[in-house]
Amino acid sequence: MSAFYRNMNTKTGIFSNIKGDLFGGLTAGIVALPLALAFGLQSGLGASAGLYGAVCIGIFASIFGGTPSQISGPTGPMTVVSASIAANAIQSAGTLDKGIGIVIVTFMLAGLFQLVFGFLKIGRYIKYIPYPVISGFMSGIGIIIILFQLYPMLGSASTSNIMDLVLNIAEPLSNVNVWSVILAIGTVLIIYLFPLISKTIPSTLVALVVMTVVAWLADFNVDRISGVPDGLPEFEFLSVFNIQLKDIANAMIPAVSLAGLGSIDSLLTSVVADNITKTQHNSNRELIGQGIGNFVAAIAGGIPGAGATMRTVVNVQSGGRTQLSGIVHGLFLLAVVLGAGPLVSLIPNSVLAGILITVGVGIIDRKGLRDLVYIPRADAVILILVLLLTVFVDLLQAVGIGMVIASVLFMKKASDIVEQGTSIMPVAPTDRESPWDDESIIPEQVQKHIYILRLDGPLFFGSVNHLRRIASGIPDEVKVVVIRMKRVPYMDQSGLYSLESIVRNMIDKDVCILITMIQPQPSYMLQNVRLVPDLIPEKHLFDNLEDCSNWIQEYLKN
Repeated sequence: MSAFYRNMNTKTGIFSNIKGDLFGGLTAGIVALPLALAFGLQSGLGASAGLYGAVCIGIFASIFGGTPSQISGPTGPMTVVSASIAANAIQSAGTLDKGIGIVIVTFMLAGLFQLVFGFLKIGRYIKYIPYPVISGFMSGIGIIIILFQLYPMLGSASTSNIMDLVLNIAEPLSNVNVWSVILAIGTVLIIYLFPLISKTIPSTLVALVVMTVVAWLADFNVDRISGVPDGLPEFEFLSVFNIQLKDIANAMIPAVSLAGLGSIDSLLTSVVADNITKTQHNSNRELIGQGIGNFVAAIAGGIPGAGATMRTVVNVQSGGRTQLSGIVHGLFLLAVVLGAGPLVSLIPNSVLAGILITVGVGIIDRKGLRDLVYIPRADAVILILVLLLTVFVDLLQAVGIGMVIASVLFMKKASDIVEQGTSIMPVAPTDRESPWDDESIIPEQVQKHIYILRLDGPLFFGSVNHLRRIASGIPDEVKVVVIRMKRVPYMDQSGLYSLESIVRNMIDKDVCILITMIQPQPSYMLQNVRLVPDLIPEKHLFDNLEDCSNWIQEYLKN
């Protein structure tokens, strides 16, 4: 909180762009309103949960977060996971009233885990998630959102399970409410076509208002939003005291999944905000802000959220630059909660379904799918596999399996690169293959007595088998082996022990081992296990090949 106050009166602080932040935050709030209602409804916890979540996350994530222009609130991916958690709680407890305690606890734990992520500085590792995993996951989320809107669009209540939705689609198709379909299609058309007329007013808001008014004036017989709040939440937080310790244990894995997804979602949006505003966000502080926001939202009975890309872009394009814009966005939604409940209850469910369909379409990585035939086959397989697992199995498993496969394939590629760059040949010009240019300085009379082991790339567990294989090809009569390590930036434990085994084997054969131009990390590793100086004296380490060549000449004279 102190950082927030420190920024209040600086030229670059929270009050440095009041006009732009007020307009940006208000515009983002208008865009967020229908989405908050829709996400709340989709979560299975009601429209009020979406609004409470948007208010709490929007305000607190802005105050404590590390991306000044970011707008936070319920998002598509987070809502899909939240809906799954709510559905499991209902199935376990029998009713939502009985299971709401475990739902709130799970959401609270997710916020706490995000706080831990921030304090442990895990935010910097977001860059290591491969693009095919993110693309497949986000596209899968988009498809899930679209599929779950089919039932409301047709005028029926949606299911909470994808397989049930697909297998039972014949029932809503046989009982289609034509007016619901018309309202949903009209909503989609307005969202996509209105920007051709004007981009000043968010098309999502125009669609929401126009189609709601049409449904009200025509008195269409369609389902409308129920349970809209008309005041502050009743704080169902007290229900958490009725749950048992085993319920908290069972909530850990879903909470970690939710926290991980929210962190990824938020930090990706932070990167987008950086690109637009030419600023640099604080990843770890952003995770702390998101954690506080989600924790408070859970206490208020709201669904969790994350940094919202579309709302953040709208905020920035409308002039928002500091935390004030996110706070204004949250306060606007709070005003809606306090005074606009009766009006919100007029909104048809099919209109919200139309809005969410466009959200789902926007989340799908169309560029990644379009380029499937051009990208490496391994990347394409990962993308498709993660997408299918996300839709039909489990979101967390999808990301986990995708990461494991991507990591294994990366290690295979890295190993192949190292194998291609690592060679061991007699240094004689007539025998050697692609030697490094500076090896020509070694006198010809010396070349026939030595072997050079050229290591190229990280020496890690994926490359040690190849290293052992080529080292076994050194003839017994060789007197000196020069290990060139100029191009080895990193060595792991497997690489270290493999190199030690080779060195010991060579020493047993009375072979002199020399090392040239070793980099700091591998040098530290060799010294840490006493490979240097116990097996390789420090005088056998050379900063350049010329000094090494001169030493070899003197050595061979003896």
